[in-house]
Amino acid sequence: MTLELLGALGKSFLFVIAALLPILNPAATAPIFLGLTEGASPATRALLARRIARNMFWLLLGAMLVGSYVLEFFGISLPIVRVGGGMIVAATAWRLLTATQATVDSRTELAESFTPDMARRQAFYPLTFPVSCGPGS
Repeated sequence: MTLELLGALGKSFLFVIAALLPILNPAATAPIFLGLTEGASPATRALLARRIARNMFWLLLGAMLVGSYVLEFFGISLPIVRVGGGMIVAATAWRLLTATQATVDSRTELAESFTPDMARRQAFYPLTFPVSCGPGS
């Protein structure tokens, strides 16, 4: 009986990992993370990566446990959430396409001034949500 439960738990764990991996897409998120933290030290990047991973865990767990209740409370249907997520992705893409050189320079200045305290403050937004764990997840 115990071996059957462990086998089922192992299969479920692998299924969850296989389902979340394409949605979270760490291979595509890593270059964005590196670009946004361009001037940061390796220790600051490591601190930030751990904090982002912890934030993503809590965000996904919270969405899984109470997300449907929150949507039901506010009377929001799932198709509306999909449209809103698509609009967020489109707005972000448009902003990236129409970025001026001044915007790029200010981002470089921001990245060069990364400190561990600043990394702690900006770990959730924008690095955890919507960059790493966005509307699709």
